[in-house]
Amino acid sequence: MSVSAEGRRNESGIAEGFRLLVPALLIALLIRSLLFEAFNIPSGSMKGTLLVGDYLFVSKYSYGYSHYSLPYSPRLFSGRIFGAMPKRGDVVVFRLPRDDSIDYIKRVIGLPGDRIKVVDGLIFINGTAVKRERVNDFIDDEGALSTPVRRWRETLPNGVTYQTLDLQHNGSVENTPEYQVPPGHYFMMGDNRDNSADSRVPEHSGGVGYVPFENLVGKARIIFFSIGDGVSAWHFWDWPWSVRWSRLFTIVR
Repeated sequence: MSVSAEGRRNESGIAEGFRLLVPALLIALLIRSLLFEAFNIPSGSMKGTLLVGDYLFVSKYSYGYSHYSLPYSPRLFSGRIFGAMPKRGDVVVFRLPRDDSIDYIKRVIGLPGDRIKVVDGLIFINGTAVKRERVNDFIDDEGALSTPVRRWRETLPNGVTYQTLDLQHNGSVENTPEYQVPPGHYFMMGDNRDNSADSRVPEHSGGVGYVPFENLVGKARIIFFSIGDGVSAWHFWDWPWSVRWSRLFTIVR
């Protein structure tokens, strides 16, 4: 039985398609594993800095590579390759220590060896209070009512400045014992202080606890898309009214 010219052309077209597809998939895999990965914000724990519905790029190379840098996180190796320590104040995506299938995003507050304590909402690092000053209220207009929320500007010892929200006076995690960060671990906090399960709550109590260096995925860099809370990103017909245009291509600080 002979193969028609049309059949040969179809087979040739399929083969050519595979030849183009495979390199494209490899390039995409390398970019995702080594350079940048896209994440979206599903909760309000970083509100003020990051909003529900923000989509951002995270640089995978900032702290080197662990097995969490790879798709599906196969345990091909332990530790980090080309490791570089995060700086105090970095906004970091990491794998939750008690369930490493879950990605979290928080701000680095404590470095290995630091003593961290919160008193009446004020952070103390190694016995010294973090500078904090009151700024204009944050207007939370995602719901039916525009609700003003108290906002503070904090400045860490290395000069990194950012803003935090204070939803309630004397919240459940506004006073903590003093924690000492173990070697090779980090102390993370959300900027929405009264609505963040973070390192102020130990792992055995259902919180984040200390985050191992190996669990860091990357540093949050830039918001490339942002859409109102509760609106699907793929509903492009809603974009003119729902996209937060002013947040597009803003740097995460």
